[in-house]
Amino acid sequence: MIRKIGDVLKEKYGCKVYKIALNGGFTCPNRDGTCGSRGCIFCSEGGSGEFAQDPALSIHEQIESGKKLIEPKLNGQKCKYIAYFQAYTGTYAPVDKLRKLYAEAISHPDIEILSIATRPDCLDDDVLGLLEEMNRIKPVWIELGLQTIHEKTADYIRRGYPLNVYDCATEELTKRGIEVITHVIIGLPGETKEDILKTVNHVCKSGAHGIKLQLLHILKDTDISREYEEGRIKVLTEDEYIDILSDCLKIIPESVIIHRLTGDGDKRLLLAPMWSADKKHVLNRINNEVLL
Repeated sequence: MIRKIGDVLKEKYGCKVYKIALNGGFTCPNRDGTCGSRGCIFCSEGGSGEFAQDPALSIHEQIESGKKLIEPKLNGQKCKYIAYFQAYTGTYAPVDKLRKLYAEAISHPDIEILSIATRPDCLDDDVLGLLEEMNRIKPVWIELGLQTIHEKTADYIRRGYPLNVYDCATEELTKRGIEVITHVIIGLPGETKEDILKTVNHVCKSGAHGIKLQLLHILKDTDISREYEEGRIKVLTEDEYIDILSDCLKIIPESVIIHRLTGDGDKRLLLAPMWSADKKHVLNRINNEVLL
């Protein structure tokens, strides 16, 4: 049985739960020179935070701004919110700064969950202790950008850490009662369906509580966009993606919650695959052909 996060949250809270994407003004060790300066090969200048709020605003102001964007969808229905530190690496700062940002988000009365996107190599003991502290106030999710278990691909995308770092981070987080959600990219150049299935299988056995299955998007002004424009790499067709996704879902146990089935890139930056821009159509195909 496939368990989707929207259904799980609605069952728990009795209403729809929306994410508000926040920007804590972070950077990334793959950008500041610690382990690289150009970021991952697919990462945009915005550090995957194109849909996040303005970092010039306080966290409280960002949450209020995000709520206003969601209000038109509600039709008078009640809802709850997740504070999602999405842009760049959400644990990559001094602990005092992190505590201030997290506490401001988690203390907002409309926020039920704190979700933080980060790298497994940015979780030292002080940060883990802070996350454990926050988790005692409200649930904390940590979203880890693994993408692949294959070292050749990891080197190609400039991930910047080996697989065992992810394994150790997942173990440490789960020991502290913190939910781990792992990001996997489907369609990385050079990877076969079997390679992708091995990654998904590893995630499911790693102790992760959830998984995000993300189509590779080629965004303008990224290093991978130059390879695409030069014809050196190809992207998946819609049928290929649906086929791979279907096989991935067959091996994900009920204990691992599905947090994403495709994802959509910023249409202002999207170069390929253009079929992914019609997210409603893609999700309808997934629902009708894969989830039934």
